[in-house]
Amino acid sequence: MRFLHCSDVHITEDYFALPLHRLGWRRWVALVELTAGGRAKAYRDAQHTLAAIARDGQAPGVDHFILSGDLTAYALEGEFRAARAALGPLARTPARCTVIPGNHDVFTPGSHQRGRFAQHFGELLESDLPEYRREGAFPFVRLVGEGAAVVGLCSARPLPTPGLSYGTVGPAQLEGLAALLTDPRLDGRAILVVVHHAPRNAADHADGWHHGLHDADALLKLLPGPRFAVLHGHIHRRYHHPATPERPHLFGAGSSTQAGNEGYWLIDVEGGQVVGGTKHTPVL
Repeated sequence: MRFLHCSDVHITEDYFALPLHRLGWRRWVALVELTAGGRAKAYRDAQHTLAAIARDGQAPGVDHFILSGDLTAYALEGEFRAARAALGPLARTPARCTVIPGNHDVFTPGSHQRGRFAQHFGELLESDLPEYRREGAFPFVRLVGEGAAVVGLCSARPLPTPGLSYGTVGPAQLEGLAALLTDPRLDGRAILVVVHHAPRNAADHADGWHHGLHDADALLKLLPGPRFAVLHGHIHRRYHHPATPERPHLFGAGSSTQAGNEGYWLIDVEGGQVVGGTKHTPVL
């Protein structure tokens, strides 16, 4: 079986064409990142690039498409609409597609309170084993064929101020994950757990407090060995740390639509084990 994993597509509105009073102070601060930081230029073609990756995800031989968060730049309604349009038929096909939110998708308390992500992607939060949900839709489970299962977690929560971008899965979701891993319906299946924040950075160390996944060790402890993989984004570098007897494979998809760094993972599963992955670049 084969899984396409991409992340951090950051589809970006033209912020300077919008009334400033509608953006809110958090997005005013973010305008510095968009301009001086170069993000607006880097993600100018993000919708087109995501559409190309989504087409690759529908190609023969790809069993499931996974996007591990940060669909938007700063959680504007138009950015969510554009992300859904770019995904095309995948956005209506939970059996073929898993999408979770990232910290940019809950960038403002208002976007989180209104459930903006779920308004546009709620049907992709369906679960084949809903009895294990503990926090809203999470964790949700997608049984893929006879040999794999995809589990979606949410680590993205509104934070007090821009500049902080850490994440937490939380004890409720971790308890739900631990319970579902004992379900006999998962016997013999490889388990691909999707979370936005990175359990380890590219150097295989814990990420910084202000940016990392605060309960990474608790998550990894539940997933020992090559039967398991954690698929994440958040760090804009594409890397893979192979499984050990104590922890799962870790696949960081980087930023799949960033100009000059476009790409994604194709992750292979055989015999109920995750056996590796290869990096690919979409044809634009």
